[in-house]
Amino acid sequence: MSNYPVLFMNQLYQKITHTALSIAILLPLMSGELLADPPDGYYDSADGLVEAALQQALHDIIDNHTSVSYTSLWTHFQSTDSKTDNTVWDMYSDVPGGTPPYVFIFGDDQDIGIGGTTEGDVYNREHSWPKSWFNDYSPMNSDLFHIYPTDKYVNNRRGNYPYGEIDSATWTSQNGSKLGSCSYPGYAGTVFEPIDEYKGDFARTYFYMSVRYYNEDSGWDNTPMTNGSQLVPWALTMLMEWHAQDSVSQKELDRNDVVFTIQNNRNPFIDRPEFVDNIWGDPVAVEQTILDLPASFSISQPYPNPFNPETHFVVTLKQYSSIRIEVFDITGRIVTLIENSNLSPGDYNYSWDGYLQTGQIAPSGIYFIAISNGIKSTARKILLVR
Repeated sequence: MSNYPVLFMNQLYQKITHTALSIAILLPLMSGELLADPPDGYYDSADGLVEAALQQALHDIIDNHTSVSYTSLWTHFQSTDSKTDNTVWDMYSDVPGGTPPYVFIFGDDQDIGIGGTTEGDVYNREHSWPKSWFNDYSPMNSDLFHIYPTDKYVNNRRGNYPYGEIDSATWTSQNGSKLGSCSYPGYAGTVFEPIDEYKGDFARTYFYMSVRYYNEDSGWDNTPMTNGSQLVPWALTMLMEWHAQDSVSQKELDRNDVVFTIQNNRNPFIDRPEFVDNIWGDPVAVEQTILDLPASFSISQPYPNPFNPETHFVVTLKQYSSIRIEVFDITGRIVTLIENSNLSPGDYNYSWDGYLQTGQIAPSGIYFIAISNGIKSTARKILLVR
């Protein structure tokens, strides 16, 4: 296989990359200790539904929540957004696993109409879905599921710009949040990019807004990121990727439970992450064919899938073949080579143990097992859950 066609592999890489970024993303499933705790039967009316029917069912479940006053948010933050040391959990200044550049103390640093000319001065109430997008209407203007305590200066820099991804920042906060031109395909205007560790949080926040206010967005503005309460295609695709890459955290689970005690509704996408794909994705099988399946070989569905720590599959050769089996990540990067040899007809059992070619443990996420005979190729999508 020393003369394996480089051009073909480049084409395969491009096909897998394009597929990974355009197909509906299967979402990481949470391990048992990270399951939120909705009441028994809370989502029964939504089970088995997909697309618009599921969105409507979830809307009906979480609709008519108890609306709190805008002023009361200061008090509610003390239970919804408190760290273990009782400081403010500000996603625009926090450094997960490290030391934040500054911290806020509840009550002492809240916005009273002054300050905020530098970072670390005061915190305020950030409408992650900017209130100008819904014309500051009620009840969304005080809906805790999209309002967070954040540094006032960083909040002001974010303004009402959409979230996005940035290659070259014009401004960077002390924790690494950025402002600049969007590099994500579909939009080139100014955007705000939170740090990777909180991208999933904001994605699930936006999915909540799109469901909670489904068909209740009369008078809402259309923006570069939204049409009323619904996300435009580029933003939806990006946030689905953020949702997959930054899975539900204990912070979100705890916050979901606390907000439930205040508003009497929940964020379904924290409780049931698979709802994202069931509504906005194409609910396809795990298999994703990159090119037409050659008659000379076939590959079974990997099992188990999702998996941890190992998944198994069978390759059936109908004739003598030179085959290459590799694992790609969602960006199209080859993470390991499983097989590269000439084989006679028959069934061959393979497995992937979730390790990279470097010997490191692969992180949770979406991967593709790709098999090729140098002429055609196919792939299976798999989900590794740590």
